[in-house]
Amino acid sequence: MPTITSIKKQKSFNRVNVYLDGKFGFGIDLDSFVKLNLRVEQELTEAEVGQVVKKAEFQKTYEKILKYSTLRPRSKKELTDWLKRKKIHRSIYTKLFNRLKRLELIDDYKFAQWWVSQRIQFRGKSTLEITQELHQKGIDRNIIKKILGKSNINEDKIIVKLINKNKWRWSKYDKDLRKKKMRDYLMRRGFRWDAVKKFI
Repeated sequence: MPTITSIKKQKSFNRVNVYLDGKFGFGIDLDSFVKLNLRVEQELTEAEVGQVVKKAEFQKTYEKILKYSTLRPRSKKELTDWLKRKKIHRSIYTKLFNRLKRLELIDDYKFAQWWVSQRIQFRGKSTLEITQELHQKGIDRNIIKKILGKSNINEDKIIVKLINKNKWRWSKYDKDLRKKKMRDYLMRRGFRWDAVKKFI
């Protein structure tokens, strides 16, 4: 059975990390830690570890992830990564996600729709850039393809907007170097060459 080998204080003054067999086991708030009477050299079955985490951590974690997921739409991968960063035990992932789904706070399709509209409207992103970002957010390629297919992204319009916004950066260069700087900038941002050359 796993044995508690050490207990270390977290940066947060009211939480500790509990290590099982020399490896991180779970984080827990001090109140729950005291109530559950956990101590070094105490043996816990996997079932007991799961019960400790569920009793002590679920509500606190749920309140925090609820706040995180309402600041802006989140993909499931973002929420999973958040849980990993916070060192939340995997035994409560499913229950947390089910709660968030009931509140319609986990929906990768709706997240992708929101992300694409934001990137087009405020960031002037190319289709390639948006695709790469959605991949990084863990969105399925079929969802990405479907959303982008419906978005009708006008890259010509975005290119013109970016050139007008940034032309002061290149104004000090001669004509040939200015064209090269503009071309390189747009190509780095993932725009197709046939679209870029029309405006350069």
